[in-house]
Amino acid sequence: MGSQEVLGQAARLASFGLILQVLFRLITFVLNAFILRFLSKEIVGVVNVRLTLLYSTTLFLAREAFRRACLSGVTQRDWSQTLNLLWLTVPLGVFWSLFLGWVWLQLLEVPDPHVVPHYATGVVLFGLSAVVELLGEPFWVLAQAHMFVKLKVIAESLSVILKSILTAFLVLWLPHWGLYIFSLAQLFYTTVLVLCYVTYFTKLLGSPESTKLQTLPVSRITDLLPNITRSGAFINWKEAKLTWSFFKQSFLKQILTEGERYVMTFLNVLNFGDQGVYDIVNNLGSLVARLIFQPIEESFYIFFAKVLEREKDATLQKQEDVAVAAAVLESLLKLALLAGLTITVFGFAYSQLALDIYGGAMLSSGSGPVLLRSYCFYVLLLAINGVTECFTFAAMSKEEVDRYNFVMLALSSSFLVLSYLLTRWCGSVGFILANCFNMGIRITQSLCFIHRYYRRSPHRPLAGLRLSPVLLGAFALGGGVTAVSEVFLCCEQGWPARLAHIAVGAFCLGATLGTAFLTETKLIRFLRTQLGVPRRTDKMT
Repeated sequence: MGSQEVLGQAARLASFGLILQVLFRLITFVLNAFILRFLSKEIVGVVNVRLTLLYSTTLFLAREAFRRACLSGVTQRDWSQTLNLLWLTVPLGVFWSLFLGWVWLQLLEVPDPHVVPHYATGVVLFGLSAVVELLGEPFWVLAQAHMFVKLKVIAESLSVILKSILTAFLVLWLPHWGLYIFSLAQLFYTTVLVLCYVTYFTKLLGSPESTKLQTLPVSRITDLLPNITRSGAFINWKEAKLTWSFFKQSFLKQILTEGERYVMTFLNVLNFGDQGVYDIVNNLGSLVARLIFQPIEESFYIFFAKVLEREKDATLQKQEDVAVAAAVLESLLKLALLAGLTITVFGFAYSQLALDIYGGAMLSSGSGPVLLRSYCFYVLLLAINGVTECFTFAAMSKEEVDRYNFVMLALSSSFLVLSYLLTRWCGSVGFILANCFNMGIRITQSLCFIHRYYRRSPHRPLAGLRLSPVLLGAFALGGGVTAVSEVFLCCEQGWPARLAHIAVGAFCLGATLGTAFLTETKLIRFLRTQLGVPRRTDKMT
């Protein structure tokens, strides 16, 4: 499969995933806004911070390294050994679920049962839901490796929507159930998710259509189960060693990704109510990152991993593939920078209004608006880091991954210390400031690797981080106008003034995007090419 074909598949995966995730996430967004008005801050804090941390930590430690290793660009692969390796995530998940469940029940502060009932049951069911989700890991990796565009997005989005509907129903009709509601909904979510993958592959491999899919390494659904290969080796030890390298890295990355939740959970710097407000704002602020940046990062990580070879210098690889990878990286960096700047500039003036619409006075008063404004700047760093790290992790050799682990170790330690100190000094905003510092260091590391990788080639993908002065001026003007509009029109002047404030923002945003369309012609050509949008001149001819 050529690099251009792989690029086209990655672009289709990202664009299709983006469209469907926006649609499904908007539905979920409305349902969550409805549910939020029936809950206390304490229950939100326990569910969204304490229990979700248990679930995400179990999954991350059990599967993240396996995903990275098994999706690396290896042309010749014994898929039986790869699938055997992936099934090891299940016993590993059982171990982490039991161990972390004991920690959550025996070593951490237990919420007041009158305020947050059924905490122990919640711990058990959230741990069980993680193990259930790991049962679908071989199906997920096989689908990702062969770029099944629709399956992943539809399965995850459908599961999230059904979970939100079930939660809303239980909150309305059985509010006294407490954590039973969210625990059952979480278990229901993972079960539906796994069933979507199993059902899809069962029907695909059992139908005549599957015989046309020559690229699939399996012909029956039983081929996806653990089995002894012809060579007699249960797993590929080279993949197992790479998995171990990624496991050491994933452990550190999890601390960096969920660091604020670990500090809140283990050091008790915020009470459960404050944790709930912070997490709601955090989820609202990261909504765009999950909708836009994550699908792009996951899809183009697969592209870079397939096009580039880990153990070879850029000058020793096929130059056509290296050139395509550089062009794609440059365009992705430009796209991430523009999206992040747009969110940062315009999010500042609309944070309080967004929180008031979403959660009422509970969120729009107090520290909520300051938190969201700070998070808007953090989203800019998230966007750039997502692109740089998806290339870096796809191109690094095993030795470079091991060396990077030491950097991640230092970052993990400094981040935990810094977040604790900043939180003591300036409250929950300290978590976002510490995350910004940590993300800046990670971006610097990735930029240095990319610079070294292309140093002896004619390609300069880091040029994607430069914007024209005209476009920078448009961003500055739009940010200034919307800031003045917020002072005079938002948010205590009633809905006519709010609508006027929104209209001002829409006009400034349109002017800024129009300027970007006229000045960033190279990025526009890239997007048109990958999304299959013809130019107007092409239509006229």
